[in-house]
Amino acid sequence: MTVSELGDDAEAVGTTATAETPRPTGETTGAGLLFGLAAYSWWGLQPLYFKAMKDVPPTVLLAHRTIWCAVFLFFLLSVLRRWADFRRCLKSKRLVALLATSSALLAINWLLFIIGVATNRMVETSLGYFINPLFSVLLGVVVLRERPRPLQMVAMLLAAAGIAHRIYSLGEMPLIALGLASSFGLYGLVRKIANVESLTGLTLETLVLAPAGVTYLAWQGLHGNDLFGNVAPVTQGLVLASGVITSIPLLCFGAAARRLPLSTLGFLQYVAPSLQLALAVWWYGEPFTVDHAVSFGFIWAGLALFSAESIVVRRRGDRSSFLAEPEPDATA
Repeated sequence: MTVSELGDDAEAVGTTATAETPRPTGETTGAGLLFGLAAYSWWGLQPLYFKAMKDVPPTVLLAHRTIWCAVFLFFLLSVLRRWADFRRCLKSKRLVALLATSSALLAINWLLFIIGVATNRMVETSLGYFINPLFSVLLGVVVLRERPRPLQMVAMLLAAAGIAHRIYSLGEMPLIALGLASSFGLYGLVRKIANVESLTGLTLETLVLAPAGVTYLAWQGLHGNDLFGNVAPVTQGLVLASGVITSIPLLCFGAAARRLPLSTLGFLQYVAPSLQLALAVWWYGEPFTVDHAVSFGFIWAGLALFSAESIVVRRRGDRSSFLAEPEPDATA
């Protein structure tokens, strides 16, 4: 797999397959699994990086993350010679407006995740990403006027019951979890609407955010604050690496999305929050009570039902497509 191939495959989170997507072969599926596991495992273990950055104020870390992501993606776009598509995007006011919106949602999602990890609320951040697939279905119903299938409705009701129990047991809204799910779901919705190649779109998004990051760090400097939050040189080096650390799993995800069926990709997406939850409870010692188990149990039941129903529907569709195909020409 070359850098060029990764660039061809780069798809933002929330990408859906198109009619032109080729049917995966055994070889491409195997490579897709490796890329998918790499992407979701990276995202699942990313709290280790942000825990190492706990002494850096979340807003400062977010500013650096946007700046260095923009630098890395600008470099990657140059290497892959994708500037023609980038210029096409800039000529469309609609695309620029959509990507400006998605960039704001991306910044909110990043900031909430950083805050959640830094304040020892990783159980709640994992809850947000478990909720996200079902929240995306809800957005499709409300915004795109899609008609959910009966079992999808049951799955959403189970997730709603889990959230309701969490609110009842906490006595307050799980704002980090709901904020992560909603910002990520809305981000995927906007990127679905925006007709732009994902590497180009992500580059434009980070370039939109970068001036705000530079302005914020400049403001910090003018007020006598250290641009890295008064941390050790090693930590400063890790902060500078945030662009690469953020961008690499996105490229791996894109390579997986091109090679795997949506049902397989759908299962893999639960790797990241599962790893986050395991890290939170077994590595960092965050509490996981009976109330947590009840809330997560409802949501996991909803996800299991949702995933099983999606696989059955997809297999029926594949079988119908196969039966509809003409027999091969014997003279070929």
